[in-house]
Amino acid sequence: METSGGKLLATLAAAGFLAAFGVLAVLFSNAPPPFSLPQATQTAQPAASSAPLPPPRVAQASSAPAPSAPAPSESEKPAPLKSSLPLGISPQIYSIAVPPGREPSAPLVALGEKLFNDKRLSVDDTVACATCHDPAKGFVDHRDNKPTSAGVQDQHGQRNAPTVLNAMFQASQFWDGRAPTLEDQAKLPILNPVEMAQKSPADVVAKVAKIPEYSEAFKALFGHDLTYDDIAAAIAAFERIQYSGNSPFDRFLAGDPQAISEQAKRGWALFQGKGRCSNCHAFNSISPLFSDQKFHNIGIAAHKQNFAELARKALAILKTGDVQQIDELALQTEYSELGRFLVTKNPGDIGAFKSETLRNIGITAPYMHDGSLATLWDVMDHYNKGGVPNPFLDGGMQRLALSEAEIDDMVAFLFTLTDDRFADFNKAEMERQTALKNNRPQRETDVAEGRKGELGDAPVNPDLRNPATIGVF
Repeated sequence: METSGGKLLATLAAAGFLAAFGVLAVLFSNAPPPFSLPQATQTAQPAASSAPLPPPRVAQASSAPAPSAPAPSESEKPAPLKSSLPLGISPQIYSIAVPPGREPSAPLVALGEKLFNDKRLSVDDTVACATCHDPAKGFVDHRDNKPTSAGVQDQHGQRNAPTVLNAMFQASQFWDGRAPTLEDQAKLPILNPVEMAQKSPADVVAKVAKIPEYSEAFKALFGHDLTYDDIAAAIAAFERIQYSGNSPFDRFLAGDPQAISEQAKRGWALFQGKGRCSNCHAFNSISPLFSDQKFHNIGIAAHKQNFAELARKALAILKTGDVQQIDELALQTEYSELGRFLVTKNPGDIGAFKSETLRNIGITAPYMHDGSLATLWDVMDHYNKGGVPNPFLDGGMQRLALSEAEIDDMVAFLFTLTDDRFADFNKAEMERQTALKNNRPQRETDVAEGRKGELGDAPVNPDLRNPATIGVF
């Protein structure tokens, strides 16, 4: 879908207003304190899968007889953890993302952290949530930097493991948005045959209930024998405190001109302008994830599939509302490449996947839903040529005609979006990816510069001055 000049100007004006509002909120409000885990979790030691869980500090509940433990009253429920939001994450978005009744408490977070790291949740005790979402490495899977993660019996699914960082702020979960909440998301990998491979929720509950520290802790917190919903609630509580900001770019926006390099500043200008990245990866204080939370066909899946034929075959077997079936089709079959279409059955969603957050993008390689792009240079090459043409390609995809120097500038900017907690790993990843820079399977310079193909006019060259100094941002 092409955009007329008037619509384009209106879009740019609206984007400029939102962006200006975002920076004003950052610069003129009291900046939130640097990221730190809430005090209740700072002192907790990471629980080994076989280590007993300390009894939750819940008044009277833990001393009640196990078979008839009453549900904790409102006065007995653990107090919610006080959020310690990092620079770049506003209290407004936190209040939107944490619905009433789901504020995490210290005992529930500790229980969820233990479950997140416990391989006993899998059918053969070999895979934990943390296996594919390593907390020390950006909550993604860096085992051998393979495109997709290995589950039980070394089975590989079709999808790349996205980061858990800031997942709490996502409008939906997974690459295709098939789970609306963190609780819904937590349930599916445990049951997927190529991930943790439990046969049913009842099997999971029966296994966990036999572990004394879990059965006692759940009964103390919830006042009843544990359920699958309770297990999901605990894991989601842990994930709900994994907010991330405090990047060099956040400090730059907050007024420190030395926080990022001159090269990264040029990359930021290109990101907003010629690179057209902000069309789908917009940023402001209320939406600080660099994501529009929408689904787009950018031509990644088109490398492999005849979309129309695949969609016809999928419609013959899809069961409306069967989330577990969709989960298995997404991870185990060729239908994975249909993306959001598996959820909505809307032809406009064929091959469409979520615009993932760009925060911590430097440490969350490999990229895209199938992990097919190894470096940020590969990502830039893909966008520079306008993606891969297919009948369902998003109308916003067009060639960019970025020079090699401009691509380097944009990659430098993207590496400034990493949380300071991962600074050393970010540096190591930049060095690793730089070493691969000369291996560029996605680069098609003739297409990017318009000497080949039909992907529209290239954007205009940008004004590379600091946007803040000329009132643009």
